[in-house]
Amino acid sequence: MEKIINLAKNRGFIFPDSEIYGGWANSWDFGPLGVELKNNIKQAWWKRFVQGRLDMVGLETAIIMNPKVWEASGHVDEFTDPLVECKKCHRRSRADELEKGNMCPDCGEKDSLTVPANFNLLFKTFVGPKENDAAVAYLRPETAQGMFVDWPAVLASTRKRLPFGIAQIGKAFRNEITPGNYVFRTREFEQMEIEYFIEPTNWETEFDKWLNEMRNWLTYCGIDSKLVHEVEVAEEDRAFYSKRTVDIELDWPFGQKELYGLAYRGDWDLSMHAKQSGREMNYADTKTGQKFIPHVIEPTFGVERTVLAMLLSAYREEDVRGEKRVVLGLPAWAAPYQVAVLPLSSKPELIEKSRRLAESLTQNNHCDFDTTQSIGKRYRRQDEIGTPFCVTVDFDSLEDHAVTIRDRDTMQQERVVMTRVEGVLRERLKNKGGLK
Repeated sequence: MEKIINLAKNRGFIFPDSEIYGGWANSWDFGPLGVELKNNIKQAWWKRFVQGRLDMVGLETAIIMNPKVWEASGHVDEFTDPLVECKKCHRRSRADELEKGNMCPDCGEKDSLTVPANFNLLFKTFVGPKENDAAVAYLRPETAQGMFVDWPAVLASTRKRLPFGIAQIGKAFRNEITPGNYVFRTREFEQMEIEYFIEPTNWETEFDKWLNEMRNWLTYCGIDSKLVHEVEVAEEDRAFYSKRTVDIELDWPFGQKELYGLAYRGDWDLSMHAKQSGREMNYADTKTGQKFIPHVIEPTFGVERTVLAMLLSAYREEDVRGEKRVVLGLPAWAAPYQVAVLPLSSKPELIEKSRRLAESLTQNNHCDFDTTQSIGKRYRRQDEIGTPFCVTVDFDSLEDHAVTIRDRDTMQQERVVMTRVEGVLRERLKNKGGLK
């Protein structure tokens, strides 16, 4: 874990937030390469689950919604974790994550913890100039409710027929008692979430389909299958409205914990919003004329956890002629750069020829242009950030108009005429998991 954190900071993936002011606990910024990786994940997810399907539409709902939404969904009253506090050092912890015994995990004091009390995880804010009860609002703790309250508008405007889904990517906020483990648990995070509306009679079939879709996504992301566990959540541990929940957990360096979740939510959310708002949430079957409230299958994917899982799966160290080589073996579609153009020297003719090549390649691939340090160090740097291919322009290139293409994973090099470079890269990127 320490190696990933150091690489992420030094190479521009993830920085501590507000570091010049001493940082801000459990807050992280995504740097120049991290934002590229994050955006690539979100774009690939959207293409796969929204644009690539006929039974899906997208949505983008507000972060600050009418507070009645969170009253109807139960978040205002029920969205809590059990909180305990050490009477000696005043460290606050989640009671359900502590080992047995009344001992503080921070200072080690025995019999020092208070009786557990419910702590609401909603981030409260105020709308308007006055901070009073009438102005209370909340930052959304999940993206799901926005899709539920917009269900009637989506149904009317798209005329979709069951089964179909609504997808959304967006920020969510939870006032976690004990965030931590890097970007695994933070108070501000992004979700890629789907609410898939179905007839209740065939929910088992639809549930299994989505579980398989999530398995395929994990493979597509290059996440090591040996680290993945599908955990059937016991009835006593499920949300009260869920008939089945499967947590997809991962062997993280800090233990086996959740990566994604798949839940059958029944018709609870739509029914509660229909009851509280007075608006009809029914679906009318055009064949039978029957009206009913659809049931929902919910696959949830965390963006930051996907980033971390991919970094952990992709990271490897190799011994190359007695020296350590660090490689991020990311799928080509996810890598911050798909190709790097490296002039062998700073000779103006080489720089100019290399720049023209980089500008042409960047039309179809995100391309890096690196001129600093020796060519060996530049290769190592590109290996560390996951760039699948490097293209080196050398002195012979001025005469034969050919360049050397180097493969990240095999380190093999091949001389290719410049007019063929784009086509060769296109085929090889496909073989490394490029978007098809």
